[in-house]
Amino acid sequence: MLTWWRGNRWEAVICDGAVRSGKTFSMGLSFFLWAQVRFDGRQFGLCGKTIVSLRRNLLTELVPYLRRIGMSVREKRSENLVVVRFAGHENRFLLFGGRDESSAALIQGSTLAGVLLDEAALMPRSFVEQAIARCSVPGSRLWFNCNPEGPQHWFYREWILKAEERRALYLHFAMEDNPALSRKIRERYRRAYSGVFYRRFVLGEWTAAQGLVYDFFQRERDAPDAPEGPFARWRISVDYGTANPASFGLWGERDGVWYRVREYYYSSRKAGRQKTDAEYTEDLAALAGGRTVQRVIVDPSAASFIEALRRKGFWVVRANNDVSDGIRVTADLLKRRRIVICRECRDCLREMELYCWDERTGRDAPRKEDDHAMDEMRYFAMDLAEEGGGFAVTSVERRI
Repeated sequence: MLTWWRGNRWEAVICDGAVRSGKTFSMGLSFFLWAQVRFDGRQFGLCGKTIVSLRRNLLTELVPYLRRIGMSVREKRSENLVVVRFAGHENRFLLFGGRDESSAALIQGSTLAGVLLDEAALMPRSFVEQAIARCSVPGSRLWFNCNPEGPQHWFYREWILKAEERRALYLHFAMEDNPALSRKIRERYRRAYSGVFYRRFVLGEWTAAQGLVYDFFQRERDAPDAPEGPFARWRISVDYGTANPASFGLWGERDGVWYRVREYYYSSRKAGRQKTDAEYTEDLAALAGGRTVQRVIVDPSAASFIEALRRKGFWVVRANNDVSDGIRVTADLLKRRRIVICRECRDCLREMELYCWDERTGRDAPRKEDDHAMDEMRYFAMDLAEEGGGFAVTSVERRI
């Protein structure tokens, strides 16, 4: 990885494989060495799913090492720019986020001598292809890394399977390739995943999602009675429905664990009538039962219901509705018992035993059946995982 660019055979490099296998760090180090040795006064692209994740996953760990080997690194946060000086060469590294299809416009118009795409499989194809098209400087090269997804994913089919044809060096990483990862830590990761997530994140396989989504969950073992006694905090998660069922979950926190202790589940088809926003608001208040609810995490599409809850005095947060990331996060929190579904939540437990991957789509997606409590549980998990985040806006030039 550190020396592949010294020859002329390859125009690109692709690193995939297990999580925490060292591919991101080794690629980032090699990318900056290549850029500073081969170019002076050029622009390069550093791409992540978001600029925040790019800084967290790549720059935070990498920059101290770059400085240790003699590079001067300055970040201009207001410009999403990193300026690096080394061996008499100075180059500019532009930061881009490839969150959705509209992101392609952000990189359009740039002229780059090379681009590194961190977690390329999570970015839209339009963004990746636009980034590639920007690399028109003689000697430019392409750098991709990712964790595996499904075997029908466009990046797997168009780049990994066609690596030789595209003159791309393909390197597959395993956890054992990371010398900083102890055996104990590797075992912890192996325990953290199961099913499709184990095969992708631990074994590093491009494998299809099939069977139950939460195949590790066993009701008798994993769904206890709700703990007795006081809870430190309360929250409610909501999947709103009119023609489809509505599902609310009441979550209480004790000793760092969030228990889904009670639920509300209403199907208008079974009941024979639809409820209004006002009626649902009263039902949610009844579920809260006089407790001080810290916040209500709601399906972001339920605009009228969100407004009704706010008028009732509830603090409302619009949920992150990223299905793929949400399922990964929920599975991780369930396995680590950061969230626990209690025995009293019968509809949630019923859906968990039915919630399966839709193998007809060719992509990672659960069947849109019996998924209302599953959506609401996912909203809560994503909100919990993102807790403590925030941002500040500044125009001060910083050194990192």
